[in-house]
Amino acid sequence: MLSKEDQRRFEQITRHLRESDPAFFARLDNRARFRRGRWLLLLTIVLWASLPATTVMFGRSAGAACAVVLLANAMLMWRFRQRWL
Repeated sequence: MLSKEDQRRFEQITRHLRESDPAFFARLDNRARFRRGRWLLLLTIVLWASLPATTVMFGRSAGAACAVVLLANAMLMWRFRQRWL
């Protein structure tokens, strides 16, 4: 955790970097967005793949819980789709 002074200094450096080299800053920002989207997509694939196995192994209630998590994941992906596409 940064102290308030260090946080202020970090924000100042970041703001200066954004203003002085916007192309570089945009590339860094896009990489972070892409990484988040990749993890969310991977989570979706794993959840869909585990849904049938979870239902068979642990019963309908566990399958229903997994389905609820999948629906929440789908809503998150829909809500933040512009951030990581």
